[in-house]
Amino acid sequence: MKKYVAESVGTFWLVLGGCGSAVLAAAFPEVGIGLLGVSLAFGLTVMTMAYAIGHISGCHLNPAVSIGLWAGRRFPSNQLLPYIVAQVVGAVAAGIVLYLIASGKSGFAASAGFAANGYGSHSPGGYSLFAALITEVVMTMMFLLVILGSTDKRAPQGMAPIAIGLCLTLIHLISIPVTNTSVNPARSTGVALFAGGWAIGQLWLFWLAPIVGAFLGAKIYDYIGAEEA
Repeated sequence: MKKYVAESVGTFWLVLGGCGSAVLAAAFPEVGIGLLGVSLAFGLTVMTMAYAIGHISGCHLNPAVSIGLWAGRRFPSNQLLPYIVAQVVGAVAAGIVLYLIASGKSGFAASAGFAANGYGSHSPGGYSLFAALITEVVMTMMFLLVILGSTDKRAPQGMAPIAIGLCLTLIHLISIPVTNTSVNPARSTGVALFAGGWAIGQLWLFWLAPIVGAFLGAKIYDYIGAEEA
């Protein structure tokens, strides 16, 4: 049970820190942190939680990561569903807290975006469904490659959280204009429920694409990371 609580708390921090920076601070008058700041915020949430709870739950914070680790034979199947449930619960709890904070400002409307992921007219840069699909699959694939490689027993010890956090930062730097960056179905769900309408209607992509990408990343690392006989 401690593992599941840790995953829930960790995912709560990821969504509150990452999406919170986008909703509250990205365009704050004159001193907004912009896309660079939001990208760093997502990376920092993962890095800090990896050091805080990595030794307890593994710090997945992401259903796609749990599925990818399972596909790469690094995670037991009997814990997969409880991890995913815990992650979604943490993400929704963060969405609630963020909504309560953001709604304290006059004129706030969650339906205007609320850091939700989208494509087409709801893509920050107006990118198509196909572009969003490719982006989310490839970014999640590379994320899993970095996770699996940096946590390999042959990799430098103690450095994995830094590599994973910086990888997530880089992913956001590349893909925020395309989809607002998901690579994490729980993160997408936690804010889509409050943005409503279009965000819920497009949520399927931000479950499907990261899961496909995670499988691909796991299988690629299975091949390139296999020890020679």
